[in-house]
Amino acid sequence: MPEESFTRNRIKSVGIAMRGAWLLVRTEGSIQIQAVIALVVTGAGFYFSISATEWMFQLLAIGLVMGVEGVNTAIEKLSDYVQPEYDERIGRLKDMSAGAVMITSILASIVGLIIYLPKLF
Repeated sequence: MPEESFTRNRIKSVGIAMRGAWLLVRTEGSIQIQAVIALVVTGAGFYFSISATEWMFQLLAIGLVMGVEGVNTAIEKLSDYVQPEYDERIGRLKDMSAGAVMITSILASIVGLIIYLPKLF
């Protein structure tokens, strides 16, 4: 079988990643909530005509929260697959993963407050 080209492999990788992102959005409630929040703050960005710098911070915050949420979901699913019964060690891993989501969510919220509070008052 001939070796596939670098470009073809990259295109396949992007397709796989897009399928995974769609699977997250379609099946995971936490990602669905994050997607709605992302749409709301994107609408707010247009409404308040935020600057290019503010857009960069907002998009980075959205991407970080959703990305970490996706990794958290994968860790939880893998943990449940590897150890379907309750295991304190697995529970701690899942708690840490959820904690990472919380940290990024809090910091993203602070970014949002920095951007939008001055526009509201």
